[in-house]
Amino acid sequence: MLDLIAEPQDALDFSVDHDVVFVDLCSAEQYAAAHIEGAIHVSPAEIVSGVKPATGKIAPIDRLNALFGRLGKTDNTHFISYDDEGGGWAGRFVWTCFAVGHRSASAIDGGLHAWHAAGLPLTADVPTPASSTVDLTLDTSVIAEKADVLASLDDVDTVVWDARSAEEHAGTKVVAARGGRVPGAINLDWLLTMDRERALRTRLDVQEVLNGLGITPDKRVITHCQTHHRSGLTWLIGQSLGYDIKAYHGSWSEWGNDPDTPIES
Repeated sequence: MLDLIAEPQDALDFSVDHDVVFVDLCSAEQYAAAHIEGAIHVSPAEIVSGVKPATGKIAPIDRLNALFGRLGKTDNTHFISYDDEGGGWAGRFVWTCFAVGHRSASAIDGGLHAWHAAGLPLTADVPTPASSTVDLTLDTSVIAEKADVLASLDDVDTVVWDARSAEEHAGTKVVAARGGRVPGAINLDWLLTMDRERALRTRLDVQEVLNGLGITPDKRVITHCQTHHRSGLTWLIGQSLGYDIKAYHGSWSEWGNDPDTPIES
């Protein structure tokens, strides 16, 4: 089985002998210019609800049925996602796969940056995917709701990983009705999990960094950002490290716009 976070060459080699669908979550402009051969472009709008205030919640099941049908999903399909930003949308797509009960999915470590840096081939040719009919149901084991976050506040065995910037965490940058953080949340900006010297791959010492912050493997973890985009990557990292981790898909756009949720700043 391919690692959850896969090296570019390993992903390419794996695709030779397996039923693989590459899923491109780069910008439309980047996809048109160059993408991995056979990759199908998916817009982030296809995997989020778009309903205010929590626009990043998981898309409704009928939209997910349409998406995975367009991607030709079968029980044997292994999805390999990538983006051009370091892994937020790629991780969010893998989380979406898990959330519909399909756990045969990986993301390319470093995404298109690492693929290109490795000298692997790209194309502008647009494939014609083989569609399928799917009838999905949600697997809530990877989804955290507001009630789960509230319940975690008095649970010493659960930590909240805030993947936003330090300014958002502190409440000095406000992008909702209220600024601040979930009480007790631990901040590690998603950008700080990337290694810019290794084409945006996950930093090699990420486990050590998490341990130092108290986000340890013995804890249950709930991760979030503003719209569960950046926390797509932090969920992916936690999952790859074997953590019991969920993503709060309402994220700060729900929490910070609810007048009744507790906030620290």
